[in-house]
Amino acid sequence: MPEPLPAAAPHLRRLFDLLADDAPAEALGAVSSQARADGVPAVELAEVERATATALRIRSALRQHRRREAQLTALFDTAGDLAASRDLDDVLKAIVRRARMLLGTDTAYLTLPDEEAGDTYMRVTDGSVSVLFQRLRLELGEGLGGLVAQTASPYATPDYRTDDRFRHTRNINAGVLDEGLVAILGVPLLLGSSRGGTGKVIGVLFAADRSPRVFSPDEVALLCSLAAHAAIAIDTARALADTTAALAELAEANAELAEANASVRAHSAAMRRAEESHDRLTDLVLRGRDVKDVAAAVAGLLGSPLTIHDPGGRPLAAVRPDGTGFAADSMDAGWLAEAAEESRTGARAVHRDGRVVCAVLAGQELLAGLVLHRARPLDDSDRRLFERSAVVTGLLLLLRRTVAETENRIRGELVADLLSDPARDPAGLAERGRRLGIDLDRPHLLLVAETGARERLAPAAMRFLFGGEHQGVSAEHAGAVVLLTEDTGTDAGAAARAAAAQLGQLAQAPVTVAAAGPARGPGELAAAYAEAARCLRAMRVLGRTGEGACVEELGFLGVVLGNAQDVDGFVAATLGPLLEYDAQRGTHLVRTLGAYFGAGGSLIRAKDELHVHVNTVVQRLDRIQVLLGRDWNEPDRALELQLALRLHLLSGASRDTRRA
Repeated sequence: MPEPLPAAAPHLRRLFDLLADDAPAEALGAVSSQARADGVPAVELAEVERATATALRIRSALRQHRRREAQLTALFDTAGDLAASRDLDDVLKAIVRRARMLLGTDTAYLTLPDEEAGDTYMRVTDGSVSVLFQRLRLELGEGLGGLVAQTASPYATPDYRTDDRFRHTRNINAGVLDEGLVAILGVPLLLGSSRGGTGKVIGVLFAADRSPRVFSPDEVALLCSLAAHAAIAIDTARALADTTAALAELAEANAELAEANASVRAHSAAMRRAEESHDRLTDLVLRGRDVKDVAAAVAGLLGSPLTIHDPGGRPLAAVRPDGTGFAADSMDAGWLAEAAEESRTGARAVHRDGRVVCAVLAGQELLAGLVLHRARPLDDSDRRLFERSAVVTGLLLLLRRTVAETENRIRGELVADLLSDPARDPAGLAERGRRLGIDLDRPHLLLVAETGARERLAPAAMRFLFGGEHQGVSAEHAGAVVLLTEDTGTDAGAAARAAAAQLGQLAQAPVTVAAAGPARGPGELAAAYAEAARCLRAMRVLGRTGEGACVEELGFLGVVLGNAQDVDGFVAATLGPLLEYDAQRGTHLVRTLGAYFGAGGSLIRAKDELHVHVNTVVQRLDRIQVLLGRDWNEPDRALELQLALRLHLLSGASRDTRRA
């Protein structure tokens, strides 16, 4: 007789039948429960449970394959629609309908931006029942769609009404409520996306349910694929429209071609004239001529007087059409700068106030301004000639500057040696100066300049000397720039103020200048440098940044520095007890005394300056009285103390006292 079937066999067959009928997962899971209820032995029951788990996995895989097959079919159908249809509305409606069908949502819709209105509108809807929702318009950046458009990323919400990740508005909330939507998934329509980039968002595709729902990653990916097809359809429609418009423009252009040919011939003739003129100007450069020769050639070609001015408005050349020179006045630097900026921005010559101006540039730097004095503007060919002459002028000025910078660098080495050790070989220094064109036996002014923008100061000093009325040399020394200029009878203080103004304009930053002299010979010049350096330190302490001065203009402090008094001895005698106390104990009595005098004797303002409590200030002043005596705040004694404090700061003897 055959052996009876194991107790688990009917349940296993049941699993196969359910799997073949695509039964729900609950029915498959109930098989093991039924086997347990039927008393199947434990060993066989375990086999039934393993078979049930396997069946559930097979069912899930089969359903996933069927879902992906449906999705791929929909995507192929959509691609076919794109290839077969020229009507954008039909393609977009098909995409939205398939999105709703494949995701099984209650509705699907697509929004596009309105470039003219500056907002977003409903382009296509499927499954919508609300007229208010179908006519909804959204401001850019509002709602879930605004978040998708801004980030170019998909976003899903299981419950739109309670989600605070995006900006809710009364208008959107009313439309969503009228449609009854709860769960919403939105994905961007991207154009030009590539590996490593996101592309441009041209719209948003949505799928939505009227009950809470969590969208799976597969559903998000499917909707993104459909959105990509929608973006292609929109881009294709726009390309067709652009092509149609371009064909219309081309037809119009062909009609105008005959008329344009005449203009082209005239333009070609003008270009040949400009090129011939440019060759003539280039020949001037190759033969080593000056900017005055270029000015004469251009003035003759254009039949008008021409002047060339540096950025400060000073004339570099002035020529009439017949080639004769004339004395030109300096031009208003502000007017010239505005005209040159307009020329630089527009990359062309400009007509202003009866003059034609073209900027002469080296990169973004203004080297000069070409000014043609004529009431009427230039025609195109003459304007191009004028603009080419500006390029040639810039080349000549750069060549001159290069030569001047090289000469200045060599001369600057002489100045550095002169200031470092004038007593070593005075006769040798004077001889070197004569070989370099600097007569140290003639009277000179010595200027020392500094600024916060140190990298700009040396080039600014070079431009200050190059092409201007100042004859001299510049060099970097001890962290500042030293200028040695021939004495023209100008007062040292006035020369310092003029240099501070011009250097500040050239460096585009406040420049402080101290001057001394006139002096002649290595010894006197070195002494003048020491005096100017002391004056510069005094100006720094006095807060006179961006100004120019000489020692005599600094009052009593200037007299003390200029006459080379025993500054260190005076400071030690006046502040010695406080300096010694601070050094030994790490206190800040000197700093406190300076803050107290600087605050006009106000304890409140002094404690704010020191960032301490007012009681701390009182305790420090009591200690100062013990060290200096009860008369420390009397007028005469207070004046000595304040002067000593200024001199102490100037000497830089104790920088620690500058920190509270």
